[in-house]
Amino acid sequence: MNMLRRDHLDGQAVGLLLLCCCFWGFQQVLVKATLPELAPVFQAAVRFAGATMLLWLWCRWRGIPLSGSTGTLVPGLLAGALFAVEFACLNIGLQYTTASRITVFLYTSPFWVALLVPVFVPTERLGARQWVGLACAFVAVMFALWDSFTHGGPGQTWQGDLLGLVAGLCWGLTTVVIRSTRLITISAERTLMYQVAVSAVTLPFLSLAMGETWHWQWSSFAATSIALQVVIGGFASYLTWMWLLTRYPATKISAFVFLTPLFALLFGALWLDEPVTTHLLAALALVTIGIMLVNRKTPAKPALPKAS
Repeated sequence: MNMLRRDHLDGQAVGLLLLCCCFWGFQQVLVKATLPELAPVFQAAVRFAGATMLLWLWCRWRGIPLSGSTGTLVPGLLAGALFAVEFACLNIGLQYTTASRITVFLYTSPFWVALLVPVFVPTERLGARQWVGLACAFVAVMFALWDSFTHGGPGQTWQGDLLGLVAGLCWGLTTVVIRSTRLITISAERTLMYQVAVSAVTLPFLSLAMGETWHWQWSSFAATSIALQVVIGGFASYLTWMWLLTRYPATKISAFVFLTPLFALLFGALWLDEPVTTHLLAALALVTIGIMLVNRKTPAKPALPKAS
């Protein structure tokens, strides 16, 4: 399948990424707030079961084939397994740490992408300026969450922090698998179907193995939470992400997601009455500078005159 590829992020990509990052930041707080009613892996299982159905209906409506030989079964199942592990770790980890703390560890994923994708896709190597931008974005996230790291919630949070780090690694590896295999040649819908379908099949078994209780009598809040997680979190936002990965450089897209922890901190402040400090305002400025550096096109070198 021939797809139009771009070497930089245009206005459309930036707008879509902002919407995705905003919701993903909100989603961490939403899942955390729903834990008293619904078990963590059970939430993820329901999310991806619903997302699988929505994606199947979408493909039927759009006439997008989900069957047929494309040589993507093995990398597709691998991407799906990594995707399932990512969200299992993320949701379980939210039981042990705050949404803001786990989010910063989750969003170490761009570093794994920046380190590993160029090994398989040499055209996506980052220059010195892009690496400086990536470092600025990471420092911004750490700076914004400084209070959380130095004055975290009661009790130890290392279990949740470690699970968040594993989730970030799995997300980065998923991106690497997609960008370095034949998955890049198929539709975004088919690539996403591998991930949500494998998660929908495996996560219920993990939930049962962990002894989680499945509650089906939900409050209006829990029902709204699951609906948002399914429709936007599990379907629309990830379909958009897959579409972006097939058309824009993965390293530059992944750098952009450093905004998500800042959104998570902001929504945590609005929802949980956490104070908005000057750290957040300074970090917003620094992360903006970092993203601009990563996504700034390198000027083309002038051609040397031919010898006469």
